[in-house]
Formats: sequence, C-alpha cells, structure tokens
Amino acid sequence: MAHIKMLIWVCCLALWTSFAFGIGVNWGTQAAQTLHPSTIVQMLKDNKIDKVKLFDSDHWTVKYFANTGIEVMVGIPNNQLGKFASDYDFAKEWVKNNVSTHLYNGGVNIKFVAVGNEPFLKSYNGSFLKSTFPALQNVQKALNAVGLGDKIKATIPQNADVYDSGNGGPSNGNFRSDIRDLMQNICRFFKENNAPFLVNIYPFLSLNENKHFPVEFAFFDGTSKPVKDNGISYTNMFDANLDTLVVSMRKANCAGVKIIVGEIGWPTDGDLYGNVTMAKKFYSGFFKKIATKKGTPLYPGYIEYYLFSLTDENQKSIAPGSFERHWGIFKYDGQPKFPMDITGQGRETMPVGAKNIKYLEKKWCILNKYAQDIGKLPSSVQYACSRSDCTATSYGGSCNKLDANGNISYAFNMYFQMNGQDVESCVFDGMAQIVQTNASIGSCLFPLGLDSAGARIGLDSMINILVGFFLFLALL
Repeated sequence: MAHIKMLIWVCCLALWTSFAFGIGVNWGTQAAQTLHPSTIVQMLKDNKIDKVKLFDSDHWTVKYFANTGIEVMVGIPNNQLGKFASDYDFAKEWVKNNVSTHLYNGGVNIKFVAVGNEPFLKSYNGSFLKSTFPALQNVQKALNAVGLGDKIKATIPQNADVYDSGNGGPSNGNFRSDIRDLMQNICRFFKENNAPFLVNIYPFLSLNENKHFPVEFAFFDGTSKPVKDNGISYTNMFDANLDTLVVSMRKANCAGVKIIVGEIGWPTDGDLYGNVTMAKKFYSGFFKKIATKKGTPLYPGYIEYYLFSLTDENQKSIAPGSFERHWGIFKYDGQPKFPMDITGQGRETMPVGAKNIKYLEKKWCILNKYAQDIGKLPSSVQYACSRSDCTATSYGGSCNKLDANGNISYAFNMYFQMNGQDVESCVFDGMAQIVQTNASIGSCLFPLGLDSAGARIGLDSMINILVGFFLFLALL
C-alpha cells in the first residue's frame, strides 16, 4: 500500500511540475552561433517548459516543434509591419505559409501570432504607430478567413512604457497620452476577438534606469517598504506595474481582456545589478509568487508568463546597456547558469542543459606579448569589440577586473571565436597569437565558439545529396 501511495505521489509531482505554473520562455537567435532547434526542444522538454515565444516565423525553425506538445507563439518583426498593414493579400499568404502549413495531424501547436515587438517604444520615435494596428487587424482577419481565428489569436507584445501613472500609484494608470486613442482601439480589438494583451515587464530596467529606485522593490521577498495606493499595499514593482495596466485597460473600456506577461527576467552579466546573484534572487522570489497562483491585487488568479530569455544572445543591440546580451537562464551554449526552483516549492535544482553540444577546437586568441608595434592596440581592441561581444568586461561585469593585457586578450578571443576561429581573425597586425591552453582568467571565462548548427545542417544536407547521387548511379 505504501508503494502505491508513493507511486501516486510521484505521478502527481510529475504532473505538477510538467506544467511549470504556466511558464513559457522566449527564444531569440541574435547570436553568432545558435543552438539547433532540436536542441532547444530537448531543453524545453527536459525542463518541463511547454510554451515558447519566437521572434519570427522561420519555417525551418518552427517545424522542429511539430509533435512535441510545446505551444508556440510565432512572430512578425517590426520591419515587416508596413507590408502587413497595406496588403491584406500579403497577410493571407503569410498565414498560409507560416501558420496553416504547420497545422497537420501531429504538427506544430501554434497558439498566438505576435505582430511586431514593442512597436510603440518611445525610442522608435513613432516609426510603427501607423502600421501596427492595421497589421494586427489584417493578420487576425486572415486567420479568421481560414477558420483558425477561434484557436489562434493575433496580439502585440507591448513594452510597459505604453502606460504610466504619472507621479501617482497604479490607480492613476492610463495609456500614454500620445498613443492613448490608438491603445484604446487596440485593446478593444483584443476584447472583440478574445485575444490577450501581451505586456513585457522588467523590474531590472526600473532599477537600472533610476538611481533612486528602491532596490528591494524590484524583488519579491517582501522586504521593501510598501507603497500604498487606494487602500492597496504594494511590496514589489511587478504587481504595481501590472495593476497600472489593469487600470489603464479599465479606463479604455476593455476590462476583462486576458493579460499575458510576454517577457520577464533578470540579466546575469554586463551591469552592476546584472549578475548571477541578483538574478537568482529575482527568480527565486518570482517562482514562489507564481506558485501561489494569486496574481496581483487587481488581477488575481492565474497568469501566463514567458521568461526572457532561454539563452544569451551575443549579437543583440547594446544600446540599452551591456546587459542586453545576458538575459538567458542558460549560457550561449545551452548550459545552465545557476540552480532554480521553477516549481516555487522549495525544490531547487540545476536546470537541464543542452546535450551533445559541439564546440570549436580548444584554441584561444590572445595578446602576443612579444608584439613590437603596439601603437595600433587601442584601435584593434575597439575593432574587435565592435564586431564581437566584450560586454562581460563592462563595469560590474564578470570580467570587469581584468588587467590591461587581459582585456586585450578577451577582445581578441571573442572576435576569434565569433568568427568561427578563422585564423585570419587572430592576426591584428601581429599583435595576437593562437594558443591551445585555456585562456580564461580566474572567474572570467574566455569562451569557445560553437560548431554552428547551420554548418552541421549543411554537412548533413551534403551527405544526403551524395547518398542520393550514389544510389542513383547504382540504379543505372
């Protein structure tokens, strides 16, 4: 009897963790060498994450999610919104080629289409204000036309800067004045089509951008001084932010629209506040919050979340800060950074990393200490960093304490690895040399590049072509 009870408990535990409390993950591919989609599927399944948000709809990538049970959100980049807005036939063709084509028995479980990505950011200076809503309408119309509108919804991932509360609390929330009419129309469109409002909320950015922001208010452990608003006591930024959106939606007469948090996370490098210790603290409190299934004071109950992000991306723009390339809960090679308790139940374990990863040869590019002409060193380092990724050497970064020679070697090596260890990428006018001894210094990792998925796919394709050719000859 005891064995039966134990078996039931284990089965229930497996079922409990398999849904990971509505947690999905963003997977971006702005990296010099990306993991193969089949490896991403393995990582998601091994870690019981059953939702993934993509930033495009690349057919080759999406097909690997077929027959996996993983729910997929495909994306339309901002630079394509104009075409979708002006040409309904283009939207219909896109739905046919990027959605319908995957929906066969055992195919891809596409649930959402993300139209643009934070298109109303202030930094875009209104570039997508006229195209986003018409694009959204055309995509949803195209989905409806082929009978998919009831189960696949078009939405827009919005940054939290589309609403604010001025100097007040959440109860003063409203959509930004310059886009208020537009946001109200979009929100009502969601309500009419039973589509969700997707919002990206980053407590880290609030902390990073405001030196007066109370640090503990970015976390979930309840140690921050409460902020009281209209009879509600807020102890963390996330709850206050999302409730500001709730109030804004109520004022737009679209209360009841489902809210999904499309991006939330904490970077692990490249900034004084962006490090593994603070990321671990953030996720620990965040997962405990999710486990309660209590939502926020004005939006109680279950909320879907997509972590940002799955892996680091070493080619993302660093205009916002060096931390932008370090949002992953896994490193560039799919290996976990720190233990996590994704269940929020006190079962902290190291996430399951990517398996069977192939790296480039064990070679590193470093400063040649015997170099004669060192006058070009500053410009060479600048060149290497501008075309690779030196963000770990930023203030507060994991490699910030390197000496001058260490910084030079780090820059040279990153350029070398991100260029596939091409020998020509480790010259720098004779100031660099290739070594076979690990060049890492203390806790500063000098990474090896990945044997890129694209190269392996190319090899596999060539082998298949050759096999087919020889079979053809044998039949002659």
